[in-house]
This record gives sequence, structure tokens and C-alpha cells, in this order.
Amino acid sequence: MSSSKDSESESPKERLAKYGADSLSIQELLAVLLFPGYSRNKAIKIAVDLLRTFDGNLINLFTATIHQLTQVKGIGFVKACQIKAVFELGNRIGSYCGEMHPKIESTENVVKLLAPHMRYLKQEEFRVLLLNSKKRLIRHCRVSLGSLDAALVEPREVFRPAIAANAKFIVIVHNHPSGDPTPSKEDALLTQQLCMCGAILGIEVLDHIVIGFSDHVSLKGDGLK
Repeated sequence: MSSSKDSESESPKERLAKYGADSLSIQELLAVLLFPGYSRNKAIKIAVDLLRTFDGNLINLFTATIHQLTQVKGIGFVKACQIKAVFELGNRIGSYCGEMHPKIESTENVVKLLAPHMRYLKQEEFRVLLLNSKKRLIRHCRVSLGSLDAALVEPREVFRPAIAANAKFIVIVHNHPSGDPTPSKEDALLTQQLCMCGAILGIEVLDHIVIGFSDHVSLKGDGLK
């Protein structure tokens, strides 16, 4: 059995190999990821400084821009890119479904696909899922990016890619940067407007989903069924 002194002398890489990644602190994980060739003390110091710069908040760290990351001493362009790449890999693991064109049958399918990418965005963003006649995903795309708390979206922006892709159904998804997915009156009004436009165009709006930090709200309830 290792003594605490032995454990303290081990590098984060050695501790990871011996005890598993879940035994490491956030600072140690960052040290392993970003500074594999550095001494233990130097790697941990830079990792601590990096985390402190973003108030010890992993969400702030991993949603930071390349420019913001490179303002931290010891973090150059390459290291900043590594951080962004790891965050994106985490997003893709969270949304992984094993199919390129999965069948979208429930609100949960949509949330699993997009929430990892949208829940912590600093700006309000609208995306649309384009589905074929069998409700299989053709693709999804961003149709509007707004300010910190509002995104303006026009029906033509929503339906233009749907018409081009010959989609039969669409699902609208947007996030609330506040983290609270409670729909606003404007959200409800927009849903009604888009549903009417879809009826005219022959493209059914199955649902409009609002994404928060840890929850979501469907404005059409069982719209996907």
C-alpha cells in the first residue's frame, strides 16, 4: 500500500496509470492533458493558474475562446486548441448515437443529439433538425445566432434549409443562456408562427425545444410522436 508521501511524489500521469483517471483532481487532469513533458510542480502550477483564471469553473474554461485561453501564461495557441478539441470530443461523446441518420422519435432523441453542444452557449442560438418522411435525420443546422439573451429568427431562415433538403418534418431547438429553459411568451408565439408557416409549405413542425443547463422544455409536448 502506498504512503501519502509516495502518492504526493508521483506525477499525475503515474497516478492516472496506477489509480485511474477518476482519482485525479481537475488540476491534475489538466496537467496530464496539456503538459506531459513538464515537471510535476510546473504542470500543476500552470493548470491551477488556468483554472483560477476562469474562476475555478469548468464551464467557463471549456467555453472560453482561443483568444481568452491564450491570455493565460503558459497557454499558447497549440494548448488552447487542445482544450477546445477535448471539449468538442466530450460534446460528441455526449451526443453519440451510432448512426449518421438516426430516426428522431422523441424529445429525448433531440436533446441527446443537441444538448451537449448547446446547453452552455453564451449566446442564444436556434438550430433546426431536418427530417425525411420517415423522420430520419437528414442533417441539423444553425439558423440564427443572437445576443447574450436573445436570438432573432425569421421563418424564412428556418424553412430555407428545409426546402433545399426536401425535408418533410423539422424540429426547432434553441437554448437559454441563463440556464432556465422556461419558454417565454415570444417563444410560444414563435412556435405558433412557425407551425402555421410549415402548414402552408407542407413541412410539419414536430416540436420546438428549449435547452437549459440541466433541463429542457418541449413547447409541443408529444409533438414528435
